[in-house]
Amino acid sequence: MPNNTILQLKNVDVHYGKIQALAEIQISINEAELVCLLGGNASGKSTTLKTILGVVRPSAGSIEFLGDRIDRLPTKKIVEKGVSIVPENRRIFPKLTVLENLELGAYLRNDTQKIAEDMDRIFDLFPRIKERRQQYGATLSGGEQQMLAMGRALMSRPKLLLMDEPSMGLAPILVESSFEIIQRVNQEGVTIFVVEQNANMALSIADRGYVLQLGRIVLHDEAQNLLNNEMMKKAYLGTG
Repeated sequence: MPNNTILQLKNVDVHYGKIQALAEIQISINEAELVCLLGGNASGKSTTLKTILGVVRPSAGSIEFLGDRIDRLPTKKIVEKGVSIVPENRRIFPKLTVLENLELGAYLRNDTQKIAEDMDRIFDLFPRIKERRQQYGATLSGGEQQMLAMGRALMSRPKLLLMDEPSMGLAPILVESSFEIIQRVNQEGVTIFVVEQNANMALSIADRGYVLQLGRIVLHDEAQNLLNNEMMKKAYLGTG
């Protein structure tokens, strides 16, 4: 494994009973990269994230994070190693305040001074949720909830940030601003793996992309090359 490779999936298969959900998946993500995984419904995108996080076990192959195998570890241990997720549909805690949601993101940490510094950093990154820090999560708009979910994940100081369908349920104008924030977080040095159906938006900010169809990687290239790929244009970008 190259020195700057953070995550590597090697020939990963996943089965749900007799049904094969992923077949021979090979994905690598390098330090400080922004990589996207694209595909339609039931292509295997969410299963890939669940497998990285240890929620689902591979039936074959291996997953390495920072050079160590993690595919047999419980989710808690994987999170402790530095993997964090912004889940699909945000899944913030609606009956907790913004501040309490963010504090929960740092629940594995005990470096009080740095937690306070990171809280200030999150509020600098998301001034709108700073204004609402005493409000309950349920009172926030969809865009604000997305900011809160990202902030909560960043409070764990992740070495790898996973994002599951960040555009889902957001108005088009909020999708654009959400991806601008994702790009900004990446530019600050956070390695990001984005699972997304909105191929145009994801590829506009990514370094590289993988395309899943029926549980198999069918394309992998630099983002700009995928934007220009004829198969991508016809199948995913609506420009073919």
